[in-house]
Amino acid sequence: MDGVLVHEGSAIPGAADFITALRDHARPFLILTNNSIFTPRDLRARLAASGLEVPEEAIWTSALATAQFLSDQVPGGSAYVIGEAGLTTALYETGYTLTDSDPDYVVLGETRTYSFEAITKAIRLIQGGARFIATNPDATGPSKEGDLPATGAVAALITRATGREPYFVGKPNPMMFRSALNRIDAHSEHTAMVGDRMDTDIVAGIEAGLETYLVLTGSTRASQVEHFPFRPAHVVDSIADLVDRVRDGG
Repeated sequence: MDGVLVHEGSAIPGAADFITALRDHARPFLILTNNSIFTPRDLRARLAASGLEVPEEAIWTSALATAQFLSDQVPGGSAYVIGEAGLTTALYETGYTLTDSDPDYVVLGETRTYSFEAITKAIRLIQGGARFIATNPDATGPSKEGDLPATGAVAALITRATGREPYFVGKPNPMMFRSALNRIDAHSEHTAMVGDRMDTDIVAGIEAGLETYLVLTGSTRASQVEHFPFRPAHVVDSIADLVDRVRDGG
């Protein structure tokens, strides 16, 4: 989503045309984000404010992927959650009980108000046997004032205190893409992934067996591509360069 369709709250030129082309040609699609703060309804509203009309069911977050993963692993389980509505709502809707009393899992997501008390509780629950899950490994998140500590940074703090590494569900874990494929009943051989980061989007897309497109409107610059030991199938300037491919059936 960020860096591909929108940048700092504004739609990237060509993004609206790309989504319109997908819908006009009945191409099933999902918009993915590692951000676990917001619900799909929240994100739909944020996209609409930038001029992009996307239905809730076309948005797939690391929170939704995490909730789906945990529901598959331990149906009807319990979790102590550090996160916002995007994560707690997703877990609740899969039938999970949110508790700080002997939970099956400690689940760490992104929040703008990390609490020392909550982190301490998470550490003690993990030391007591709860399994450690995190929505994504992103160490920082963007803001107008500069980087903010994100899920990966807080996970590192908890790991240092407990000696336990979390299982990260979101990108670059290809698990997130596989769950997205299942969501739209798609097969990897006939699916493409468009992303702006080599170290999360592209590597996960490759490992999930997808056709990969890197756009240069986000994190990764053209000069940086050669520094990675893997390559995207295609590098384009922006999402605008892919509109005709959708229209032409490419």
